[in-house]
Amino acid sequence: MSARLFLPLLCAFSLPALADGGHFAFGQPAAAAKAARTVEIVLGDMYYEPASVQVKAGETVRFVLKNHGNLLHEFSLGDAAMHAEHQKHMLMMQQMGMIGENGIQPMDHSKMDHSKMGQGMAGMDHGKMAHDDSNTVMVPAGKSAELTWTFKKATGLEFACNLPGHYQAGMAGKLNVQP
Repeated sequence: MSARLFLPLLCAFSLPALADGGHFAFGQPAAAAKAARTVEIVLGDMYYEPASVQVKAGETVRFVLKNHGNLLHEFSLGDAAMHAEHQKHMLMMQQMGMIGENGIQPMDHSKMDHSKMGQGMAGMDHGKMAHDDSNTVMVPAGKSAELTWTFKKATGLEFACNLPGHYQAGMAGKLNVQP
């Protein structure tokens, strides 16, 4: 498959939740120094502790994420529809061999199994296939990471792990953004 035909594969890896100005409708990333508070979340194998978090619209929260599990996990902010879409992309990335125990692996086009590129991958831009959404962080087993976010408006959200099968196994939590 030529690079020209292969490149459209990856464009779908940007989540559709982006609003004007490149920010998510529910908020935007922020510097940790701007956080009003810190919330520590433990990532276990198929659970988060705590399982729910409440924040206020306009609040900037620094999430400190500690993976106490034996598997790679992700912490992603969004609504159920965003997570469902993100899960499709993560499954494709897994099928293409891009997800390893420490996160997303650099894409080696020469080792890709083009037979796994079905109709669902048509029209995607391969050059953009990455896991660089500002609302998401991957945390390898035994490691820690941070995500700082300013919540724009009152809404119901989830934090979730969208690695294949993890959300379905219960790795999701509630994030209530209050007025």
